[in-house]
Order: sequence, then C-alpha cells, then structure tokens
Amino acid sequence: MNDAAPRPRPRPAPAAVPGRTPAAYAPAPVEEGGDAQSPAVGARRSAEDGGRKRNLEYPPAPEPLAVPVPDNHTHLDFRDGPVGVDVAAALDAAEGVGVSGVVQVGCDVASSRFAVAAAEADPRVLAAVAIHPNDAPPLAARGELEAALAEIERLAGHPRVRAVGETGLDYFRTGPDGVGAQQDSFRRHIDIAVRHGKALQIHDRDAHDDIVAILRSEALPSRVVFHCFSGDAQLARICNENGWFMSFSGTVTFKNSGDLREALAAADPGLLLVETDAPFLTPHPYRGRPNASYLIPYTVRSMAASLGRDVDALCADIAANTAAVYGRFDA
Repeated sequence: MNDAAPRPRPRPAPAAVPGRTPAAYAPAPVEEGGDAQSPAVGARRSAEDGGRKRNLEYPPAPEPLAVPVPDNHTHLDFRDGPVGVDVAAALDAAEGVGVSGVVQVGCDVASSRFAVAAAEADPRVLAAVAIHPNDAPPLAARGELEAALAEIERLAGHPRVRAVGETGLDYFRTGPDGVGAQQDSFRRHIDIAVRHGKALQIHDRDAHDDIVAILRSEALPSRVVFHCFSGDAQLARICNENGWFMSFSGTVTFKNSGDLREALAAADPGLLLVETDAPFLTPHPYRGRPNASYLIPYTVRSMAASLGRDVDALCADIAANTAAVYGRFDA
C-alpha cells in the first residue's frame, strides 16, 4: 500500500432515475444460446428466505435525498444473485440518490484488505477492518487467530481505515463452545481500536448483555458504534448514557420490528447513523431482495416517518454524526 499515492477521482454520478433499477444492477441480457451470469464467490446462493422463494432482482431506485448521508456499513465485495457490480459503479448509483459515501467493512483478512484497497482507490469509501466474531472460534481452533489479528493490527494503521470492525459477539450462529474465543477476539479488537485511535464497529447478535459488560470492563476508543442496532429501548438508553452510536439498517422498516422503532425513538438524535449492511437486510417494501447502498433513502425516510421528523433534518443529523465518528471522507 502506498499511502502517498494520489487517489483517482471517481466518475461523475449519473442522474438518479427513481422507480428504475440502476443500470449497473440490472441483469445483463442473455444472448440466444448463452448462459446467464453465474454467482460470484461469496454470493448468497440460497433460493429461500424465511421459507419463501427469493426475488434476486435489485429494487428500483428511490427518490434522491436532498441532504446526502453516508452508508455506515456495507459489503461491496459480497454479491447476491447473478449481477456483479464494481465498486465505482456501486458508488455512482448510491451518489445519484444522495448517498455520499460508504464505510466498507471487513469480516476477515481478505475482506479487510479489500476494504483498504477500495478506500485507497475512491475517496467516497472509508474502511473498517476486523475478524468477524463467527470466524474467531474456528480460527482459534486451527491456531490461526493470532496471525489474523496481527494482519488486522497492521491494516488498522492505514489512514483510510477509520474503524475496527465488524467485531463483537454473535451467539446466534456460534454455540457455547465458541463464546470464549469470541470474547477474547472482541477484547483484542477493542485494544487495537484504542491504540490506533480508530472507531469501534460492533456486531451484536443475541449478545446484548455480554457486549455491554465487556464494553464497561475495557478501556474504549472515543467512538463506539453498534452496527445494525438490534436492541430495544433499554439498550438504546444505555447507549445514550455512554455516548455509543447506534446505526439502524433496513430491519427498522420491517413490519414486525416494533421494538426497533421504540429503540429508535429512545435514541439520542446525536448518536444516530444509518446503514445497509448490503447485500443483506433490504428495507421494506423490498425485504428479501438484494440490497445495495443506493437503497439507503428507503430506510432514512422510514426512520423519519417513525420519528415524526423532517427527512432533511434527520439526514443532516446523520451526516454530522457520521463525520463525528469517521472524519472526512476526502481526507
């Protein structure tokens, strides 16, 4: 990595066409006798979502936001279905609807390196690097966790890396035997964030109490973010008390997410962020279809409606909060 090398300027963003899927996300036509595009490595191949057959077409673009906001958490290297989109095209589509930049998040060594490379290549991208909590137990069992953490430590020193994450705890996919390795890895990531002066992006699934207990027991970086906030109003109030940021994803738009909307209402407006976690967690009314950063406006407008707030004012808060966590995208 050459930190001094100039970053190329992105192509101008095309005009948004509300109601139409951006061209980069539309399936390529298949010539007679040809084969459809095949899913990339890392694609979500499942044809079922909650027992229902999934529609793998990307949703139409929303009306652009008047006040741009960044996507706090996305995975541009993950693909869902047959359409592959390069980083610049994804960012162009997002910028066309008022999504000014993205935090590209690593889950392992390879995706963390990808995040750094993407942030070096385009000023609309900032990077976060980490080992996902679900990966910590198998890495530890193979004796490979220390080497992986050493590489995360190295990458965390890069100036375009503004966060260590996604790290944390996930008790949904990892059973009791993996808890110790997850907690040890989480503490190690916290230490890396503190020593490098980076924000901490937390993955918290079915582990609220242990996440809070560990955060209260450790020296923390000045900026802590609960990515894809999944707690209730009580956890939101704990975040308020500690100045921990809460990033809401498309899940807050789901009809069965009343607890999340209560948490949103309880959250300090100065601690609110928004994200896609793309290609996952596509907002209503396109739940189950592939997600992308250009769909952020659906989530923001749903949040504003739930809060009874002006959309532009909410966007201004989110943009200011994101800058407070990560600094400037073009710096």
